[in-house]
Amino acid sequence: MFLDANVLFTAAHNPDGKAALIIALGAEGVWELRASAFAVEEARRNIIVKYPAMSAQFDELLTVMSMASEQPGAPFPDGLAEKDRPIFQAALGCKATHLITGDTTHFGRFMMNPAKTLGIIVMTPAQFLEAL
Repeated sequence: MFLDANVLFTAAHNPDGKAALIIALGAEGVWELRASAFAVEEARRNIIVKYPAMSAQFDELLTVMSMASEQPGAPFPDGLAEKDRPIFQAALGCKATHLITGDTTHFGRFMMNPAKTLGIIVMTPAQFLEAL
């Protein structure tokens, strides 16, 4: 699964939440975790500004996931906001089955609709855990 920046951010500042649980289970080998440098840097910027004391926690989370390569030429769903295309393209490039994001503003219309997302299931952390 591929984790969006807001999932990384949320897991770092809320270690008892759903995003952190998804990462903890991935660390135990239940599933494979991926992110991209783009997602990591976006999350890191927000951590530094909003929760600087959680920077070490954030860095620790990154040790349990693989980094997916940026895929600037990869396709993306019609209507996806330009700022979110690198996230989707990296998820597609690493052959993620799921893209986990809390961004319902930009990804909401694509949630749980793999026919619109080139086969990737886009879900919030809560939706993913409820589907287990």
